[in-house]
Amino acid sequence: MVMTDPERIPVIIGVGQVNDRPEDPDRGLDSLGLMVAALEVAAKDAGVSLTDIDSLAIVDQISFHHLGKLCEPLADAIGATPAINYQSAAPHGDTPVRLLNEAANRIGAGEVRLAAIVGGEALRTAAGRAAKAASGEDKSYNAIRQVATRREPNYAQKHGLAAPVDVYPLYENATRAAWGDSLAKAQFESAEIWSRFSEVAATNDGAWIRKPATPEDILRVYERNRPIAFPYAKLMVANSSVNQGAGFLVASLAEARRRGIAEDRLVYVGMGAAAKEPASILHRDRYDGSVSMETSIARTLELNAMTADDFDCVELYSCFPCVPKMARRILGWPWDRPATVFGGLTFGGGPIANYMSHAIVSMVEKLRREGRYGFLFANGGFATDNHCIVLGKQPIAAAHFPQDFDYQAEAEAKRGPVPELVEDYAGPATIESYTVFYGRDGAPRAGVVVARTPDDRRTLAHVDVSDAAMLAFLTDGTAEPVGTAGQIVALDEGFGWRS
Repeated sequence: MVMTDPERIPVIIGVGQVNDRPEDPDRGLDSLGLMVAALEVAAKDAGVSLTDIDSLAIVDQISFHHLGKLCEPLADAIGATPAINYQSAAPHGDTPVRLLNEAANRIGAGEVRLAAIVGGEALRTAAGRAAKAASGEDKSYNAIRQVATRREPNYAQKHGLAAPVDVYPLYENATRAAWGDSLAKAQFESAEIWSRFSEVAATNDGAWIRKPATPEDILRVYERNRPIAFPYAKLMVANSSVNQGAGFLVASLAEARRRGIAEDRLVYVGMGAAAKEPASILHRDRYDGSVSMETSIARTLELNAMTADDFDCVELYSCFPCVPKMARRILGWPWDRPATVFGGLTFGGGPIANYMSHAIVSMVEKLRREGRYGFLFANGGFATDNHCIVLGKQPIAAAHFPQDFDYQAEAEAKRGPVPELVEDYAGPATIESYTVFYGRDGAPRAGVVVARTPDDRRTLAHVDVSDAAMLAFLTDGTAEPVGTAGQIVALDEGFGWRS
Protein backbone atom coordinates (compact mmCIF):
# COMPACT_ATOMS: atom_id res chain seq x y z
CA MET A 1 0.00 0.00 0.00
CA VAL A 2 1.34 3.46 -0.94
CA MET A 3 -0.02 6.51 0.85
CA THR A 4 -1.07 9.13 -1.72
CA ASP A 5 -3.66 11.14 0.21
CA PRO A 6 -1.85 14.16 1.70
CA GLU A 7 -4.48 14.32 4.44
CA ARG A 8 -3.15 10.98 5.74
CA ILE A 9 0.63 11.51 5.35
CA PRO A 10 2.33 12.57 8.63
CA VAL A 11 5.16 15.11 8.58
CA ILE A 12 7.07 16.87 11.34
CA ILE A 13 6.66 20.62 10.83
CA GLY A 14 8.23 22.17 13.93
CA VAL A 15 10.81 21.28 16.57
CA GLY A 16 12.11 22.90 19.73
CA GLN A 17 14.44 22.13 22.61
CA VAL A 18 15.66 24.16 25.56
CA ASN A 19 18.49 24.02 28.07
CA ASP A 20 17.80 25.80 31.34
CA ARG A 21 20.84 26.23 33.57
CA PRO A 22 20.78 29.36 35.72
CA GLU A 23 23.70 29.78 38.07
CA ASP A 24 21.42 29.03 41.01
CA PRO A 25 19.74 25.67 40.27
CA ASP A 26 16.85 26.60 42.57
CA ARG A 27 15.87 29.33 40.12
CA GLY A 28 15.50 26.95 37.20
CA LEU A 29 12.27 26.05 35.46
CA ASP A 30 10.21 23.11 36.62
CA SER A 31 9.16 20.33 34.23
CA LEU A 32 5.98 22.11 33.16
CA GLY A 33 7.90 25.28 32.43
CA LEU A 34 10.38 23.37 30.29
CA MET A 35 7.54 21.81 28.28
CA VAL A 36 5.92 25.17 27.65
CA ALA A 37 9.23 26.68 26.55
CA ALA A 38 10.01 23.77 24.21
CA LEU A 39 6.59 23.89 22.55
CA GLU A 40 6.85 27.64 22.08
CA VAL A 41 10.14 27.15 20.24
CA ALA A 42 8.59 24.39 18.11
CA ALA A 43 5.58 26.57 17.26
CA LYS A 44 7.85 29.44 16.24
CA ASP A 45 9.92 27.02 14.16
CA ALA A 46 6.80 25.90 12.30
CA GLY A 47 5.15 29.29 12.18
CA VAL A 48 1.91 28.04 13.73
CA SER A 49 -0.10 28.76 16.85
CA LEU A 50 -0.23 26.22 19.64
CA THR A 51 -3.90 27.08 20.11
CA ASP A 52 -4.58 25.13 16.90
CA ILE A 53 -3.34 21.71 18.03
CA ASP A 54 -5.95 19.00 18.29
CA SER A 55 -3.70 16.42 20.00
CA LEU A 56 -1.26 16.85 22.88
CA ALA A 57 0.87 13.97 24.15
CA ILE A 58 3.21 14.35 27.13
CA VAL A 59 6.20 12.23 28.14
CA ASP A 60 5.82 11.42 31.83
CA GLN A 61 8.43 13.05 34.08
CA ILE A 62 9.82 12.32 37.53
CA SER A 63 11.55 15.47 38.76
CA PHE A 64 8.31 17.25 39.68
CA HIS A 65 6.12 14.19 39.91
CA HIS A 66 4.08 15.74 42.71
CA LEU A 67 2.53 17.98 40.07
CA GLY A 68 0.59 14.94 38.85
CA LYS A 69 -0.78 14.72 35.34
CA LEU A 70 0.26 17.79 33.37
CA CYS A 71 -2.30 17.44 30.58
CA GLU A 72 -4.64 20.23 31.63
CA PRO A 73 -2.01 22.57 33.13
CA LEU A 74 0.07 22.37 29.96
CA ALA A 75 -2.90 22.85 27.65
CA ASP A 76 -3.94 25.89 29.71
CA ALA A 77 -0.41 27.30 29.64
CA ILE A 78 -0.22 27.19 25.85
CA GLY A 79 -3.85 28.23 25.31
CA ALA A 80 -4.86 24.99 23.62
CA THR A 81 -8.01 22.85 23.87
CA PRO A 82 -6.93 19.63 22.17
CA ALA A 83 -9.57 16.93 21.73
CA ILE A 84 -6.85 14.36 22.51
CA ASN A 85 -4.76 15.17 25.57
CA TYR A 86 -2.83 12.51 27.46
CA GLN A 87 0.36 11.69 29.34
CA SER A 88 2.35 8.47 29.06
CA ALA A 89 1.69 5.94 31.79
CA ALA A 90 5.31 5.85 32.95
CA PRO A 91 8.66 7.45 32.06
CA HIS A 92 10.31 4.96 29.71
CA GLY A 93 13.08 5.81 27.24
CA ASP A 94 11.09 4.61 24.22
CA THR A 95 8.12 6.88 25.01
CA PRO A 96 8.85 9.84 22.65
CA VAL A 97 9.17 7.50 19.65
CA ARG A 98 5.98 5.68 20.61
CA LEU A 99 4.12 8.99 20.94
CA LEU A 100 5.41 10.03 17.52
CA ASN A 101 4.22 6.72 16.07
CA GLU A 102 0.83 7.19 17.72
CA ALA A 103 0.51 10.72 16.31
CA ALA A 104 1.38 9.40 12.84
CA ASN A 105 -1.32 6.74 13.25
CA ARG A 106 -3.95 9.31 14.21
CA ILE A 107 -3.06 11.47 11.24
CA GLY A 108 -3.13 8.41 8.98
CA ALA A 109 -6.58 7.54 10.34
CA GLY A 110 -7.82 11.07 9.72
CA GLU A 111 -8.43 11.66 13.43
CA VAL A 112 -6.15 14.70 13.86
CA ARG A 113 -4.46 17.29 11.68
CA LEU A 114 -1.98 18.88 14.07
CA ALA A 115 -0.37 17.05 17.02
CA ALA A 116 2.16 18.13 19.65
CA ILE A 117 4.49 15.81 21.56
CA VAL A 118 6.60 17.18 24.41
CA GLY A 119 8.54 16.31 27.53
CA GLY A 120 10.75 17.98 30.09
CA GLU A 121 12.85 17.02 33.10
CA ALA A 122 14.08 19.48 35.72
CA LEU A 123 16.20 17.30 37.97
CA ARG A 124 18.71 20.12 38.36
CA THR A 125 16.00 22.43 39.68
CA ALA A 126 14.53 19.67 41.83
CA ALA A 127 17.91 18.96 43.41
CA GLY A 128 18.46 22.65 44.13
CA ARG A 129 15.09 23.03 45.79
CA ALA A 130 15.50 19.81 47.73
CA ALA A 131 18.84 21.03 49.08
CA LYS A 132 17.27 24.31 50.12
CA ALA A 133 14.33 22.53 51.71
CA ALA A 134 16.69 20.25 53.63
CA SER A 135 18.59 23.25 54.95
CA GLY A 136 15.36 24.83 56.16
CA GLU A 137 15.45 27.72 53.69
CA ASP A 138 12.39 26.62 51.76
CA LYS A 139 9.62 25.21 53.93
CA SER A 140 7.11 25.13 51.07
CA TYR A 141 8.90 22.64 48.86
CA ASN A 142 7.78 19.45 50.54
CA ALA A 143 7.24 17.04 47.65
CA ILE A 144 10.92 16.62 46.81
CA ARG A 145 11.64 15.82 50.45
CA GLN A 146 9.08 13.06 50.67
CA VAL A 147 10.60 9.63 51.03
CA ALA A 148 9.13 6.90 48.85
CA THR A 149 7.37 4.07 50.62
CA ARG A 150 9.93 1.51 51.62
CA ARG A 151 9.39 -1.96 50.26
CA GLU A 152 11.01 -5.25 51.02
CA PRO A 153 13.72 -5.70 48.37
CA ASN A 154 13.18 -8.55 45.95
CA TYR A 155 15.73 -11.25 45.12
CA ALA A 156 17.55 -9.20 42.49
CA GLN A 157 17.63 -6.07 44.64
CA LYS A 158 19.08 -7.98 47.57
CA HIS A 159 22.04 -8.70 45.32
CA GLY A 160 22.43 -5.06 44.28
CA LEU A 161 20.49 -5.22 41.00
CA ALA A 162 18.16 -2.33 41.75
CA ALA A 163 18.74 0.42 39.17
CA PRO A 164 19.54 0.47 35.45
CA VAL A 165 23.20 1.25 36.16
CA ASP A 166 23.37 -2.05 38.10
CA VAL A 167 21.75 -4.15 35.37
CA TYR A 168 23.15 -2.93 32.06
CA PRO A 169 26.67 -4.13 32.96
CA LEU A 170 25.26 -7.66 32.88
CA TYR A 171 24.56 -7.13 29.19
CA GLU A 172 27.93 -5.46 28.63
CA ASN A 173 29.90 -8.34 30.13
CA ALA A 174 27.77 -11.05 28.53
CA THR A 175 27.91 -9.53 25.04
CA ARG A 176 31.67 -8.98 25.27
CA ALA A 177 32.15 -12.67 25.93
CA ALA A 178 29.66 -13.72 23.24
CA TRP A 179 31.40 -11.54 20.66
CA GLY A 180 34.78 -12.97 21.62
CA ASP A 181 36.20 -9.57 22.53
CA SER A 182 38.81 -8.94 25.15
CA LEU A 183 38.02 -6.43 27.88
CA ALA A 184 40.44 -3.97 26.26
CA LYS A 185 38.78 -4.30 22.85
CA ALA A 186 35.29 -3.93 24.28
CA GLN A 187 36.27 -0.85 26.27
CA PHE A 188 37.99 0.60 23.21
CA GLU A 189 34.75 0.29 21.23
CA SER A 190 32.76 1.94 24.01
CA ALA A 191 35.24 4.78 24.30
CA GLU A 192 35.36 5.40 20.55
CA ILE A 193 31.56 5.53 20.32
CA TRP A 194 31.28 7.82 23.35
CA SER A 195 34.01 10.13 22.08
CA ARG A 196 32.05 10.60 18.86
CA PHE A 197 28.97 11.33 20.94
CA SER A 198 30.87 14.12 22.66
CA GLU A 199 31.97 15.55 19.32
CA VAL A 200 28.38 15.68 18.11
CA ALA A 201 27.24 17.27 21.38
CA ALA A 202 29.94 19.92 21.08
CA THR A 203 28.30 21.21 17.88
CA ASN A 204 24.69 20.96 19.09
CA ASP A 205 23.23 24.02 20.80
CA GLY A 206 20.74 21.79 22.56
CA ALA A 207 23.35 19.58 24.23
CA TRP A 208 24.15 19.88 27.93
CA ILE A 209 27.92 19.20 27.84
CA ARG A 210 29.58 20.79 24.82
CA LYS A 211 33.18 19.84 25.45
CA PRO A 212 34.65 17.03 23.34
CA ALA A 213 36.18 14.06 25.13
CA THR A 214 38.83 11.81 23.61
CA PRO A 215 38.63 8.02 23.91
CA GLU A 216 41.45 8.30 26.43
CA ASP A 217 39.32 10.74 28.46
CA ILE A 218 36.47 8.25 28.48
CA LEU A 219 38.67 5.37 29.64
CA ARG A 220 40.82 7.18 32.20
CA VAL A 221 39.49 6.50 35.69
CA TYR A 222 40.08 9.30 38.17
CA GLU A 223 38.15 11.43 40.65
CA ARG A 224 35.92 13.09 38.03
CA ASN A 225 35.43 9.87 36.08
CA ARG A 226 35.01 7.43 38.92
CA PRO A 227 33.99 3.80 38.37
CA ILE A 228 30.26 3.16 38.76
CA ALA A 229 29.55 -0.49 37.95
CA PHE A 230 32.08 -2.64 36.14
CA PRO A 231 33.10 -1.95 33.44
CA TYR A 232 31.41 1.47 33.36
CA ALA A 233 32.77 4.76 34.68
CA LYS A 234 30.90 8.04 35.03
CA LEU A 235 31.55 9.26 31.47
CA MET A 236 29.92 6.10 30.10
CA VAL A 237 26.56 6.51 31.85
CA ALA A 238 23.57 8.81 31.37
CA ASN A 239 23.78 12.29 32.87
CA SER A 240 20.37 13.03 34.39
CA SER A 241 21.38 16.13 36.37
CA VAL A 242 19.91 18.41 33.72
CA ASN A 243 17.08 20.83 33.04
CA GLN A 244 16.01 20.06 29.47
CA GLY A 245 12.81 20.16 27.48
CA ALA A 246 12.04 19.14 23.91
CA GLY A 247 8.95 18.91 21.77
CA PHE A 248 7.82 18.65 18.17
CA LEU A 249 4.74 19.22 16.03
CA VAL A 250 3.36 16.64 13.62
CA ALA A 251 0.80 17.49 10.95
CA SER A 252 -0.73 15.96 7.89
CA LEU A 253 1.04 16.92 4.68
CA ALA A 254 -2.14 18.61 3.51
CA GLU A 255 -2.38 20.67 6.72
CA ALA A 256 1.28 21.69 6.42
CA ARG A 257 0.63 22.89 2.87
CA ARG A 258 -2.55 24.73 3.87
CA ARG A 259 -0.48 26.59 6.44
CA GLY A 260 2.10 27.52 3.84
CA ILE A 261 4.99 25.66 5.42
CA ALA A 262 7.84 25.36 2.93
CA GLU A 263 8.45 21.86 1.58
CA ASP A 264 12.12 22.00 2.59
CA ARG A 265 11.04 22.38 6.24
CA LEU A 266 9.04 19.15 6.27
CA VAL A 267 10.37 15.82 7.52
CA TYR A 268 8.32 12.73 6.68
CA VAL A 269 7.52 10.10 9.30
CA GLY A 270 8.23 6.48 8.37
CA MET A 271 6.91 3.33 9.95
CA GLY A 272 7.90 2.02 13.36
CA ALA A 273 8.16 -1.25 15.28
CA ALA A 274 8.19 -2.02 18.99
CA ALA A 275 8.82 -5.03 21.23
CA LYS A 276 9.76 -5.63 24.88
CA GLU A 277 11.79 -7.92 27.08
CA PRO A 278 10.15 -9.41 30.18
CA ALA A 279 9.88 -6.86 32.98
CA SER A 280 11.84 -9.09 35.37
CA ILE A 281 15.52 -9.04 34.50
CA LEU A 282 15.94 -12.54 35.95
CA HIS A 283 13.20 -14.03 33.77
CA ARG A 284 14.89 -13.30 30.45
CA ASP A 285 16.36 -15.87 28.13
CA ARG A 286 19.79 -14.23 27.79
CA TYR A 287 22.03 -11.26 28.48
CA ASP A 288 24.23 -11.51 25.39
CA GLY A 289 21.48 -10.16 23.16
CA SER A 290 17.83 -9.10 23.02
CA VAL A 291 15.24 -10.63 20.71
CA SER A 292 12.95 -7.65 21.27
CA MET A 293 15.72 -5.29 20.14
CA GLU A 294 16.46 -7.50 17.15
CA THR A 295 12.79 -7.65 16.21
CA SER A 296 12.12 -3.92 16.52
CA ILE A 297 15.17 -2.97 14.45
CA ALA A 298 14.76 -5.65 11.79
CA ARG A 299 11.03 -5.04 11.42
CA THR A 300 11.53 -1.28 11.06
CA LEU A 301 13.97 -1.87 8.23
CA GLU A 302 11.56 -4.26 6.52
CA LEU A 303 8.51 -2.03 6.97
CA ASN A 304 10.31 0.91 5.36
CA ALA A 305 12.03 -1.25 2.72
CA MET A 306 15.45 0.05 3.79
CA THR A 307 18.88 -1.08 4.94
CA ALA A 308 21.57 0.68 6.96
CA ASP A 309 23.03 1.96 3.68
CA ASP A 310 19.94 4.13 3.18
CA PHE A 311 20.56 6.16 6.33
CA ASP A 312 22.70 9.27 6.47
CA CYS A 313 22.38 9.49 10.25
CA VAL A 314 21.12 7.44 13.17
CA GLU A 315 20.28 7.83 16.82
CA LEU A 316 21.03 4.67 18.77
CA TYR A 317 19.90 5.02 22.36
CA SER A 318 22.90 5.38 24.62
CA CYS A 319 22.09 5.16 28.32
CA PHE A 320 24.98 2.66 28.63
CA PRO A 321 27.46 1.42 25.98
CA CYS A 322 26.02 -2.07 25.62
CA VAL A 323 22.81 -0.65 24.11
CA PRO A 324 24.22 1.11 21.01
CA LYS A 325 26.82 -1.65 20.68
CA MET A 326 24.09 -4.28 20.39
CA ALA A 327 21.89 -2.05 18.23
CA ARG A 328 24.59 -1.13 15.73
CA ARG A 329 25.42 -4.79 15.13
CA ILE A 330 21.78 -5.59 14.40
CA LEU A 331 21.37 -2.52 12.21
CA GLY A 332 24.72 -2.91 10.48
CA TRP A 333 25.97 0.55 11.51
CA PRO A 334 29.79 0.95 11.59
CA TRP A 335 31.39 1.68 14.95
CA ASP A 336 33.42 4.54 13.47
CA ARG A 337 30.39 6.55 12.30
CA PRO A 338 28.51 8.73 14.81
CA ALA A 339 25.57 6.86 16.33
CA THR A 340 23.83 10.04 17.48
CA VAL A 341 22.52 13.34 16.16
CA PHE A 342 21.98 14.88 19.60
CA GLY A 343 25.07 13.86 21.56
CA GLY A 344 24.15 10.81 23.61
CA LEU A 345 22.79 10.63 27.14
CA THR A 346 26.13 11.47 28.73
CA PHE A 347 26.95 14.61 26.75
CA GLY A 348 23.70 15.62 25.07
CA GLY A 349 21.99 15.04 28.39
CA GLY A 350 19.89 12.33 29.97
CA PRO A 351 16.49 13.85 30.82
CA ILE A 352 15.09 10.46 31.93
CA ALA A 353 12.39 9.39 29.44
CA ASN A 354 12.53 12.45 27.19
CA TYR A 355 15.95 11.95 25.60
CA MET A 356 14.51 10.73 22.31
CA SER A 357 12.45 13.91 21.97
CA HIS A 358 15.77 15.76 21.78
CA ALA A 359 17.02 13.16 19.31
CA ILE A 360 13.94 13.68 17.12
CA VAL A 361 14.44 17.45 17.23
CA SER A 362 18.10 17.08 16.28
CA MET A 363 17.30 14.52 13.57
CA VAL A 364 14.80 16.89 11.98
CA GLU A 365 17.28 19.75 12.09
CA LYS A 366 20.00 17.60 10.53
CA LEU A 367 17.77 16.26 7.76
CA ARG A 368 16.68 19.78 6.91
CA ARG A 369 20.34 20.66 6.39
CA GLU A 370 21.58 17.51 4.68
CA GLY A 371 20.87 13.89 3.91
CA ARG A 372 17.80 11.86 3.02
CA TYR A 373 16.82 9.45 5.81
CA GLY A 374 17.51 8.89 9.49
CA PHE A 375 16.94 5.92 11.79
CA LEU A 376 15.87 6.28 15.43
CA PHE A 377 16.24 3.45 17.97
CA ALA A 378 14.86 4.02 21.46
CA ASN A 379 15.35 1.82 24.51
CA GLY A 380 13.87 2.04 27.99
CA GLY A 381 13.62 0.39 31.37
CA PHE A 382 16.25 -2.25 32.13
CA ALA A 383 17.03 -2.96 28.45
CA THR A 384 13.30 -3.67 28.36
CA ASP A 385 11.44 -1.44 25.90
CA ASN A 386 12.41 -0.98 22.25
CA HIS A 387 10.82 1.21 19.60
CA CYS A 388 12.33 2.24 16.27
CA ILE A 389 11.14 4.59 13.54
CA VAL A 390 12.45 6.21 10.37
CA LEU A 391 12.39 9.88 9.40
CA GLY A 392 12.99 11.20 5.90
CA LYS A 393 13.67 14.46 4.12
CA GLN A 394 11.98 12.75 1.20
CA PRO A 395 8.70 10.83 1.27
CA ILE A 396 9.08 7.22 2.40
CA ALA A 397 7.39 5.18 -0.30
CA ALA A 398 6.66 2.13 1.85
CA ALA A 399 5.12 4.08 4.74
CA HIS A 400 1.38 3.89 5.37
CA PHE A 401 -0.68 4.80 8.41
CA PRO A 402 -2.32 3.80 10.64
CA GLN A 403 -0.09 0.81 11.32
CA ASP A 404 0.18 -1.76 14.07
CA PHE A 405 3.68 -1.18 15.45
CA ASP A 406 3.42 -3.89 18.13
CA TYR A 407 5.64 -6.86 17.21
CA GLN A 408 5.67 -8.48 20.62
CA ALA A 409 4.29 -11.80 19.37
CA GLU A 410 7.09 -12.06 16.84
CA ALA A 411 9.70 -11.34 19.50
CA GLU A 412 8.22 -13.96 21.81
CA ALA A 413 8.35 -16.55 19.04
CA LYS A 414 12.10 -15.93 18.71
CA ARG A 415 12.81 -16.01 22.43
CA GLY A 416 14.89 -18.87 23.74
CA PRO A 417 13.99 -20.92 26.81
CA VAL A 418 13.96 -18.92 30.03
CA PRO A 419 15.86 -20.73 32.80
CA GLU A 420 14.10 -21.54 36.02
CA LEU A 421 15.14 -19.23 38.84
CA VAL A 422 16.40 -20.80 42.06
CA GLU A 423 17.10 -18.56 45.06
CA ASP A 424 18.67 -20.95 47.56
CA TYR A 425 21.24 -22.84 45.52
CA ALA A 426 24.68 -23.91 46.74
CA GLY A 427 27.04 -26.01 44.64
CA PRO A 428 28.88 -25.93 41.32
CA ALA A 429 27.85 -23.27 38.80
CA THR A 430 29.04 -21.33 35.76
CA ILE A 431 29.14 -17.55 35.39
CA GLU A 432 26.49 -16.25 32.98
CA SER A 433 27.32 -12.61 33.67
CA TYR A 434 28.45 -10.39 36.54
CA THR A 435 29.37 -6.91 37.69
CA VAL A 436 31.12 -5.11 40.55
CA PHE A 437 29.59 -2.03 42.20
CA TYR A 438 31.68 0.93 43.34
CA GLY A 439 31.13 3.60 45.98
CA ARG A 440 31.50 7.33 45.45
CA ASP A 441 35.07 7.06 46.67
CA GLY A 442 35.87 4.74 43.75
CA ALA A 443 36.37 1.68 45.96
CA PRO A 444 34.54 -1.58 45.20
CA ARG A 445 31.63 -2.00 47.62
CA ALA A 446 29.88 -5.16 46.36
CA GLY A 447 29.48 -7.46 43.41
CA VAL A 448 27.11 -10.01 41.95
CA VAL A 449 27.40 -13.08 39.76
CA VAL A 450 24.51 -14.35 37.66
CA ALA A 451 25.18 -18.07 37.40
CA ARG A 452 23.82 -21.21 35.79
CA THR A 453 23.63 -24.46 37.72
CA PRO A 454 24.59 -27.82 36.13
CA ASP A 455 20.89 -28.41 35.30
CA ASP A 456 20.77 -24.94 33.63
CA ARG A 457 18.79 -23.10 36.29
CA ARG A 458 19.68 -19.46 37.06
CA THR A 459 20.76 -18.13 40.43
CA LEU A 460 22.61 -15.20 42.00
CA ALA A 461 25.61 -15.02 44.29
CA HIS A 462 27.35 -12.22 46.13
CA VAL A 463 30.97 -11.35 45.35
CA ASP A 464 33.39 -10.77 48.21
CA VAL A 465 35.16 -7.63 46.98
CA SER A 466 37.65 -7.81 49.86
CA ASP A 467 39.10 -10.85 48.11
CA ALA A 468 41.79 -9.23 45.96
CA ALA A 469 42.30 -12.29 43.78
CA MET A 470 38.57 -12.57 43.10
CA LEU A 471 38.29 -8.88 42.28
CA ALA A 472 41.25 -9.07 39.90
CA PHE A 473 39.81 -12.12 38.16
CA LEU A 474 36.56 -10.28 37.50
CA THR A 475 37.97 -6.91 36.46
CA ASP A 476 41.56 -6.99 35.18
CA GLY A 477 40.80 -8.52 31.76
CA THR A 478 43.49 -11.19 31.98
CA ALA A 479 40.88 -13.94 31.62
CA GLU A 480 37.21 -13.92 30.60
CA PRO A 481 35.09 -14.64 33.68
CA VAL A 482 31.89 -15.35 31.71
CA GLY A 483 31.61 -19.07 31.14
CA THR A 484 34.04 -20.05 33.88
CA ALA A 485 33.12 -22.58 36.55
CA GLY A 486 33.08 -22.04 40.28
CA GLN A 487 31.17 -22.75 43.47
CA ILE A 488 28.30 -21.04 45.21
CA VAL A 489 28.56 -21.39 48.96
CA ALA A 490 26.05 -20.73 51.71
CA LEU A 491 26.93 -17.76 53.92
CA ASP A 492 25.41 -16.29 57.05
CA GLU A 493 23.64 -13.81 54.77
CA GLY A 494 22.78 -15.30 51.39
CA PHE A 495 25.10 -17.15 49.02
CA GLY A 496 28.57 -16.20 47.80
CA TRP A 497 30.64 -16.96 44.70
CA ARG A 498 33.96 -18.77 44.88
CA SER A 499 36.17 -19.34 41.85
